[in-house]
Amino acid sequence: MATFPSVEWFEAVITVANEDGRLRKLGTCDAVMGVKVLDKAFEITFEAFDCIGVREIPSEKLAETDFYLEMPFETWQGMLENIKERGGTPDRQYTLNTIDFLDPEGFAKSDDQSKKDAFYRYGQTFQQFFNASSEIETVFAAPQPV
Repeated sequence: MATFPSVEWFEAVITVANEDGRLRKLGTCDAVMGVKVLDKAFEITFEAFDCIGVREIPSEKLAETDFYLEMPFETWQGMLENIKERGGTPDRQYTLNTIDFLDPEGFAKSDDQSKKDAFYRYGQTFQQFFNASSEIETVFAAPQPV
């Protein structure tokens, strides 16, 4: 059982996504994706046919990724629970594309539009990555009151 968000949680997802070949079927992906959840930030690296690593980074380092995904904790939890409940395929409202489309400020963020393009170019790879989370037991870290 892994706690979201944590390096351990992302490592468990990486293991599932790489071992079952779901990323390989989609072709190559060379991108560094950032993920911001609550006060934590992560850098996730995709290279060729695999996701090759994750590390926790200071939030200010998110600008060094190709793009980063940021949304409220409740939305992250809702998306991941929906993916789990549906056996690895989210409802349309919980796909990365829909979440990005419906967010007026954009779910995928980057100061460099040419780098942000990786989110759209490799979108199915990133979706399959998060879909792999359906196969791990997840505990959600409760947000701390502000």
